[in-house]
Amino acid sequence: IGATYGMERMMGRANNPLRQILNTATREFIDGKLPVAYMHTVVGRGDDGELLIRGLFISEEEDCFTKAAALSLEVNFNMLDAPLPKCVVYLDPEEYKSTWLGNKSIYRTRMAIADGGELVILAPGVDTFGEDPEIDALIRKYGYRTTPETLEQLHSGRDLMKNLSAAAHLIHGSSEGRFKVTYCPGHLSQEEVESTGFGFGDVEAMLARYDPTKLAPGPNTIPGVDGGESEEIYFVPNPGLGLWAYRGRFEASEAQGGGGGAAAAAGATAEGGAAA
Repeated sequence: IGATYGMERMMGRANNPLRQILNTATREFIDGKLPVAYMHTVVGRGDDGELLIRGLFISEEEDCFTKAAALSLEVNFNMLDAPLPKCVVYLDPEEYKSTWLGNKSIYRTRMAIADGGELVILAPGVDTFGEDPEIDALIRKYGYRTTPETLEQLHSGRDLMKNLSAAAHLIHGSSEGRFKVTYCPGHLSQEEVESTGFGFGDVEAMLARYDPTKLAPGPNTIPGVDGGESEEIYFVPNPGLGLWAYRGRFEASEAQGGGGGAAAAAGATAEGGAAA
């Protein structure tokens, strides 16, 4: 539902069609019948860079989610005044082993990247596409194409039709042809990466140029090679801890029907409910 409605119309907004469906289902089928409690956490970095629990919300009521989302908006939403020509995202090899998880780097930053820009994904631990063999095979077969292409594949491919989570994932991982994605995996070949629609980068060379241990979150200037021109980039050390958007693009997507409200997918996590 979220994929076909449009990720950019949903992200950063607690009031969206999927949330409304979940709330309606709760009221119709759960309230008064089952003892369900919701627990939402909001995680952010402290002044020393370490991860902290910034909020814990536990309740049997719907407003548990909206309160957590409101705090997440304050803690994890990064609103930028200009689009990014180049964004570099680092995927911790202990956390990110697949593009299934690693593609947070795409959909969490997509609203911030300029038309014709580039997203470089440093992924030294990535060694597969899907988290299980079936989804891995579907990703390899169909690739990360535009939404219209994926929907056409969905109608013509019964295997994809039977696995809607894979179809949604393919849409989430697409730049829709608006910007370039250069994936730099530690354990996938250039042929494997390019066959799914991404550009390929050598992980060792890219880690040497964009050393995550030396970059600060946000804007960085990278010295030129052999006296060449320097390069301006925006660095994201962990895409799972935030949402990034260019103000003009965010407001335009909201005008298309994204709804109002606080951030729903900018670092809030949930047990018993769906915050992200």
